[in-house]
Amino acid sequence: MPDSAGELDKATARQSGNWATGTGRVARHSVGLALFVSELSVLYRRRRTWAMLAALAAVPILIAVAVRVTNSTRQSGRGPQFLDQITQNGLFVAVTALVVSIPLFLPLTVGVVAGDTIAGEASHGTLRYLLVAPAGRVRLLIVKYVGAAAFCVCATLVVVVTGVGIGLALFPVGPVTLLSGDTIGFSESIVRLLLITAFVTVSLLGLSAIGLFISTLTDVPVGAMAATIVLSVVSQVLGALPQLDWLHPWLFSHYWLSFADLLRQPIAWESFGANALLQLGYIAVFGALAYGRFLTRDVLS
Repeated sequence: MPDSAGELDKATARQSGNWATGTGRVARHSVGLALFVSELSVLYRRRRTWAMLAALAAVPILIAVAVRVTNSTRQSGRGPQFLDQITQNGLFVAVTALVVSIPLFLPLTVGVVAGDTIAGEASHGTLRYLLVAPAGRVRLLIVKYVGAAAFCVCATLVVVVTGVGIGLALFPVGPVTLLSGDTIGFSESIVRLLLITAFVTVSLLGLSAIGLFISTLTDVPVGAMAATIVLSVVSQVLGALPQLDWLHPWLFSHYWLSFADLLRQPIAWESFGANALLQLGYIAVFGALAYGRFLTRDVLS
């Protein structure tokens, strides 16, 4: 009988330990989710965020209005790619707006958000309080990066959705002729636009990781923002120099404008996969650097 009682006590203890462990995991998950919701809430309550999104939305509107007013895009070879197709199909407003936004406007907005992730908290004196709470440095870094990645999705969608809306309002919309010469219907065209949105979003994830790392190096958010934006410009300048062909495949901006492969029949997935792999490499490298820097940083004194 004592043996049975002893076994019962051991089983009860194990069950209590498992329950406590499970409760701890649930608590940590709840903290992480609450921190992420709070991060998004703070980000989208800022006037600066909405001002940047409004500026991005203005890009396709200005393109569409300019083409509509002039009523001519026949000057072949002038202007951004896909500009000639806008008058034939309004869906190309979204694609043209992405071509215009990718070199500067999208990296600028992403650089502002990513550069502000840690440096902004340090500047306002709230970083130490976030770490005193049961968040942890690793979890805080992950939440900050995921918040910046969510903004990448939102920023790209704003350009695409606004482009589709203004294109439908000002131009005829019908079957889309792809770069391969094939024609697809409206519904499949929307699917292609969503794929392009995913491609552009993935393209910006490496820049977000760079911005997160730079943000851990300083308490001045403006400096982190500026450094991130400058690096995006430098990467594109280096990518335009034929003398540096050997370096081009390693630049995080190398595939930014390669989404045209998604406008062929069948879809050429090689650039999508290569781009995702490249951005994953930047996320791994600069995520590790941000972790190493932030783990040893004294933010509580």
